[in-house]
Parts: sequence; structure tokens; C-alpha cells
Amino acid sequence: MATLLPPPKRQKSNYAKSLEKPKEPEPEIPIPSIVVQFKSSEDGSNLGPAINLPADTGRDALQMLVNKLRGETEDPLPYAFHLLPKLPSTSTSTTPQSARVQINNSIQLDALKVSGTTFSPEDVFELWCEPQAVFRVRSVGRCSATLTGHSSPILCCAHSPTGRYAATGSGDATARIWDMETETPKWTLSGHKGWVLCVEWDSREKILATGGHDGQVRLWTPTTGQPFGQPLLGHTKWITSLSFEPLHLMSTKSSSPRLASASKDGTVRIWNTSTRTLEFVLTGHAASVNVVRWGGENVIYTGSSDRTLKVWSGVDGKLIRTLNEHAHWVNTMALSTDFILRTGPYDHTGKVPKDDEDAKSIALARYKHLTSTHPEALITGSDDHTLFLWPDQASSSFSSTATPKKPLARLTGHQKQVNHVAFSPDGRMIASAGFDNAVKIWEGKTGKFIASLRGHVAAVYRVAWSADSRMLVSASKDTTLKLWNLKTYKIRIDLPGHTDEVYCVDFVADKVVSGGRDKSVKM
Repeated sequence: MATLLPPPKRQKSNYAKSLEKPKEPEPEIPIPSIVVQFKSSEDGSNLGPAINLPADTGRDALQMLVNKLRGETEDPLPYAFHLLPKLPSTSTSTTPQSARVQINNSIQLDALKVSGTTFSPEDVFELWCEPQAVFRVRSVGRCSATLTGHSSPILCCAHSPTGRYAATGSGDATARIWDMETETPKWTLSGHKGWVLCVEWDSREKILATGGHDGQVRLWTPTTGQPFGQPLLGHTKWITSLSFEPLHLMSTKSSSPRLASASKDGTVRIWNTSTRTLEFVLTGHAASVNVVRWGGENVIYTGSSDRTLKVWSGVDGKLIRTLNEHAHWVNTMALSTDFILRTGPYDHTGKVPKDDEDAKSIALARYKHLTSTHPEALITGSDDHTLFLWPDQASSSFSSTATPKKPLARLTGHQKQVNHVAFSPDGRMIASAGFDNAVKIWEGKTGKFIASLRGHVAAVYRVAWSADSRMLVSASKDTTLKLWNLKTYKIRIDLPGHTDEVYCVDFVADKVVSGGRDKSVKM
């Protein structure tokens, strides 16, 4: 029989407290001095020798020390610090250990003072340092615009790579392009015969692709709002997902990237967008293909309701391998390079490339820079309540020890279906949203659990990261958006305003765009 805990004591009222004798002030505890060894989280190497510090050394001082050790005194980088908890040998508790202890103030406050801590001042503290983005995204505070225009619920939204426009697709068979700078409607794209289920920008902001319930894929020119040629026909059922070829893989002959479209009919079609012809079809899935992603190593990833993932060559469409670990439909998938591939040559500095060649070289350099430390990884989420983190699937990685067929990690913790998963732009963290009202944060390289963000009171449909990986916004069935503070893993700001379920959200620069069942777009 389980042990029954005694009922908790009744809290004293303020009046009763005021009658008590004032307590003696506690004697000041001397601050212990501790030995700290800084370690780089990128390759695990030690940064300089171990240093003796007072335990209340603040985070800013620690940052200064790391920059001194690395010799970057001119332009210091911001760092985030965490400790990995030691597992106590006599552990009887069944509570799962979080994968890391964040140091936000000082080691004294965050590691030694916490109840139930396994740290003692005698340890050598291995402090892991993660460089953070050098720029900061301004926090989102209020709803600055509510734009109506769609006559039925908004099903999808996407920001253009530079963040100047946003596109939304709706159940009224139109897509709309909104100007983000003036926060006004720009174009209405009509032509679909059914709901518009997905919208996708190419990374040069020259084409917008929309996929509809009518099985058509249509291309548009965002500057004029006119159709970019004829619709692409061929799918027999509705379109579930679209993905453009990454900019740095584009062949020099074609003026625009190829497009992959996944459909409920179980096929993925690869289109040449400049001639609007079909290049090849990827068949082999036994059920609806729910999501397609075109990776930076020229492989195409597809996830399907037949519980498998398939990896295809982007050159000729041959099947490289099938990954079957999930026990239910694969709903969602993200690459650690998604953000880089989506924004192509545009970064936070706002420089505009001179021509296509220049843009291509910038995009390639950004991609190489990101994948130099950790190769492109893939995360998938499914109706079986779990996520799997997969190693790099491109052929270049066969030399490594990881077998590509086996997942690096199985991420469990959601109690219901996983709805959406996204890598942070720097690839260090993964956020997943589920029907169990929770958003969970995981480590991007190992898949270890970091924290659970609680606060929504209904299913969470979507999550989006800010470009500097410091903020996360989630959209939910409970009509709110929540902006999370990733230092404390608490709600930073609640963004109410929608009157019904919020289906989609996207984050670019310092604006959040959201749309939902109440037919209005909010920024």
C-alpha cells in the first residue's frame, strides 16, 4: 500500500503572523569559494585552466571571463551557462532529472541554494558555455494591428525571408499577402477552388507557392500579386505540405528553385518552377504524405501517415532509405537548418545581395557556417506521442559512427499527439507542441529534455522561434498566444486578442503574425 502523506499544515493568516515575535536575523553565511572549469558546448573542450571563484560571481562576470579566456576582448560574445546535474548514487526519487541546470544569476543562487541539489561547494563545477546570437530581437508586447479580410478561418501563415511580407491562406479559397512594415493588406490571390492549406516562400522572395484542397499548386509573384504562370496540376487529392529547393543547391541554368509538393494521395511531386513542368514523382508511401522538407544536402525528407519517413535524393528522386520507428502517423518534421534555408541570403543585418550568384554564395556560406559545428539533423513528431531525433541522413555522413537508420534519441514526455516541432534558428534547442497543452524544450544535439512550458489550457497547435533563439511563441486552441522566457521557462507575455482558436503563428524580426478561426490576422 502506498504511504499516505499527512495533510499540509494550515497557513497562518497575516494577522496571526503579525502577533508573533519578530525572528532573530539569520547570521550571514560566508560565501564559499568554488573551482570552476569552463567547457565549450560545441566541441566539449576545456576553455583554459580551472579557476577559483567566489560562488556568487554573477553571470556578466562569468561572460567576461569566458571572453577573456577565448581572447575575444574586442567584441565580447554573449554566453549562456549551464551545469549538468550529477546523479546521486542513492537516488530513490522517481522524478526525472532535467538535462541541465541553467545559470542565470550565479552558481550560488542557481545551483547551491536550490533545495534537493546534488552540488556541493567542494565539487569542481564544469560550466558549459553556449555562445548566443550576437543580435537581440525586441520583445513583442502588444497587438499592433488586427487585419480582417478573409471570410473564413485562416489555416496557414508564413513570413517572407526578409520579413517584409506575410502570407496567409484561408478556408475562403484565397491567399493574401500583407505588408509587414505598414501592417496593411497588399494583395489577394484568388484562383484556388478549395481551402488554401499551405503557403511557402522561396528564399529570394520572388515566388510564393500555395497548395489547396483542390489538389492544385499555384505560384504567385509577390510584387504584383499576379499568378506566376499556370497552376501545377497532377495531384489527385489535397496538398499537405510544400517545400522549395534551398537556394545554394539551385542549378545555374534555372532562374528559380524547384518545388516539392506533398499530398494526401501519397505522392510527392517535384516541379520545375521556371517552366512549370513536373520533374519527377516520389511514390512509395502507402498513405497520405503529411510533411515534406528539402534539406541542405540535397535530400528530400517525407513523413507520412503510413508511419514511415523516407529519404530521397534531390537529384533524381531515388529512394535512399526508409526510417520506420514511429508507431503512428508522422505529423511533423523539422531540420536543424530550417531557418537558414528559409531565409537564404538574408540575415539580421538587412544587406541585400547584388544578384543571384551573390545571393547563392551568401546562402551557401551561412549554411556551411551553421553545419560546420553540427551537421543537419532531423526531428520528427508523431501521433504516438513521441519524437525521434535522427542523425544526418545525407551520404556524406556515412563515415561517422552513427548508423543513419537508427535515431539518435527518442524523446518521450508528451502525453498526447505531437502537433508541431521546430528547431531554434541556431540549432541548439528543439521546441515541440502537443495536444496535451504543453510545449516542451529539448536539447538540439542530444535530444535531452530541458523543460516543459506549461500555461496553455488547451491543445497547442504551433510554435515559432525568434531569429536570435531567445524567445518562443506558441499558438493554441485556447485562443491565446504565449511568449515564453527561455531563461526561466515561464510565460513572459500572454498575447490575447483572438476570439477563437489560433491555428497558425510565425515570428520574424520583432513581429509575430497569427491567424485563426476568428478570420482575422493579428500582428
